[in-house]
Amino acid sequence: MKSICIKTNDSHLLNYLLNEFDYIEIDNVYISTNQFKNYKNIILHYTGNDNSSFIHEISCILSCFVIDEIEESILKRLILKHYFYFEASERKDILDICYDIFTEDFNESFDKKYNCLIDDFSSYLLEHKSIILSGFINFRIKDYVEILENIVDEAVNSYVIEKEYMEFVSLLKLYINSQTSTCNIVHLIYSNETSILLDEDKNIINMDSDFFKAKFLSDISFSSNDYALNTLLTLLPKKIYIHLIDNYIDEFIHTLGLIFDGKVDVCTDCDICKLYKNKGLKLSHNIIKK
Repeated sequence: MKSICIKTNDSHLLNYLLNEFDYIEIDNVYISTNQFKNYKNIILHYTGNDNSSFIHEISCILSCFVIDEIEESILKRLILKHYFYFEASERKDILDICYDIFTEDFNESFDKKYNCLIDDFSSYLLEHKSIILSGFINFRIKDYVEILENIVDEAVNSYVIEKEYMEFVSLLKLYINSQTSTCNIVHLIYSNETSILLDEDKNIINMDSDFFKAKFLSDISFSSNDYALNTLLTLLPKKIYIHLIDNYIDEFIHTLGLIFDGKVDVCTDCDICKLYKNKGLKLSHNIIKK
């Protein structure tokens, strides 16, 4: 016979575990509760012959319990410990990003945490008859906590990048609102990270790097998108028509929409779109008129 005593002072956690143990998928298990001086106890008696299966089943339930009920508090503690200099609202945003990261590849992420916890619980219960949940969680699940720490670090990096990105957008919006527009309309022909600009008469606008002095650049790679952005910030058109040849809005198009807020219209089926879809982006630099 194998007996395990699980100790906790948290009534909510006690009820959670009792409910889960009611559905335990192994025979010859008897459950009782008791309260001694310091802890409330769940006592599990197993009268069968397969102790390893019994311990594995208990470990699975305890592992799910940690992920479902304790993980959020551990994440909050790690964020506060390592990134205390963020405001409370920022720490909440970072916590939300942690769960976004988990959701991106939920099965792999869950299995990694789950298996790590099962190993820790199983190895402990093989050698011990009782387990104090708070102490075990605080001191004996280091590999699991390391997984969470890596997620927190990744979430913070994502948060900082997004914050800098929005500050960049805000800076450009302030610049645009403080300047006078030099043209009415610019057409942006866009496909697969390649940009062509047309003026309102359908003339191709020169985006040569020597022609326009850079005021703002989206990054240091100096791509077609960089020169297109720089040109738009130089011309400051009152209206920008974006013609998506491949019907896909990527990060650059999204950014333009944020920077030139209220001045951007996106289309995929106008005459200009049809012309470039038929002939591609390698058109002559002559005047293109319909």
